[in-house]
Amino acid sequence: MKIIRSPEVLQREMRRQSRRGREIGFVPTMGALHDGHLALVRRAHRENDLVVVSLFVNPTQFGPKEDFKRYPRPFREDCRKLRWAKVDYVFYPPVKAIYPEGDSAYVDFAPRENGVDLTHVLCGKFRPGHFRGVATVVAKLFCLVGPDRVYFGAKDYQQTVVVRRLIRDLHLGIKFCLCPTVREKDGLAMSSRNRYLDPAERRQALEISKTLFWIRKEILRGNRQIARLRRRAIQNLRKTVDRLQYLEIVDPESLSPLSRFQPSMVALVACYVGKTRLIDNVIIKTRPRRNPG
Repeated sequence: MKIIRSPEVLQREMRRQSRRGREIGFVPTMGALHDGHLALVRRAHRENDLVVVSLFVNPTQFGPKEDFKRYPRPFREDCRKLRWAKVDYVFYPPVKAIYPEGDSAYVDFAPRENGVDLTHVLCGKFRPGHFRGVATVVAKLFCLVGPDRVYFGAKDYQQTVVVRRLIRDLHLGIKFCLCPTVREKDGLAMSSRNRYLDPAERRQALEISKTLFWIRKEILRGNRQIARLRRRAIQNLRKTVDRLQYLEIVDPESLSPLSRFQPSMVALVACYVGKTRLIDNVIIKTRPRRNPG
């Protein structure tokens, strides 16, 4: 496993490998790796000749009152996991290497659906500038790595929609690979921020996935009263979490809130347990009903 800190060295090495006909799989991360990240790495290994993982806590996607400074950065632990996973390259740049002119150099990418900016809804409503920062760092990393395929987990669902649109709208020619959310045995979605939770908060957080699973179960059982389901889920979750930012059932592509049933939907939650902001979602796909006869 080769650790590279220089963007120029990484780009030169990736171009060399590409010229040799090697297909490159890329897993961008902010480090503090867990089994969810390693699942992305395993799939990347199955589908590519080389696997590149970035470890970069991106300052442009954090707000002024968010946890950038305390975000976990266990570099040595991450490297041990990546060596065990047989990753070929780790990109671990300093902030100045990615933002040489300071972190004000943004990619002004605002994908729209029916006139609605997809970066300003859901998490974007509560984290102004977050997805602008995500689009900026992702665009930079894609230019440096030049991957054939990129791998993202479904837990950050809105992020996956924004990145897929960036790839499409900028004609980058990269295959986007969406991988299922990886969960703990009790259902909690794996997240680097879970390490912030004390034991009592950890128990509180379980209600997030339970609520989402209940929504999915009800819909798959034939409950089509989407607005009523959402209201009941909100009432339930507010009894447990410390602050609920949103619980929405949306269209998978436009992220538009739904009040009526459709065959494909996503239920998403963002809330605080203690001082920790957690997000989760479930993708809901129903089989079309067969007409009798």
